[in-house]
Amino acid sequence: QVQLVESGGGLVQAGGSLRLSCEASGTILSANLMGWYRQAPGKQRELVATISRGDITDYTYSVKGRFTISRDSAKKTVYLQMNSLKPEDTAVYYCKGHWAWGEYWGQGTQVTVSS
Repeated sequence: QVQLVESGGGLVQAGGSLRLSCEASGTILSANLMGWYRQAPGKQRELVATISRGDITDYTYSVKGRFTISRDSAKKTVYLQMNSLKPEDTAVYYCKGHWAWGEYWGQGTQVTVSS
């Protein structure tokens, strides 16, 4: 069992930045994939960014060039640096980890971008 705890959400004006953190209760070195998802009101949860065990990253088109996913294995933490935020980025952001023995979600952190 792995617990994931997100933090760093909040209210920011359009054009601003936030950095989300996802701290795992166990090692993330063995995770096959770590990812950030988001869910806006009335919409389905969507994948935002992923980082593989080999540090290969991938992003959904709408955030490319603005968001950066990274990880610090020593701190057991995955980050999502979000720059040039837009009102359409408003959502609850969730961290998800994929291990050989299972997949785990965090509880989510709210990001609100005002225009």
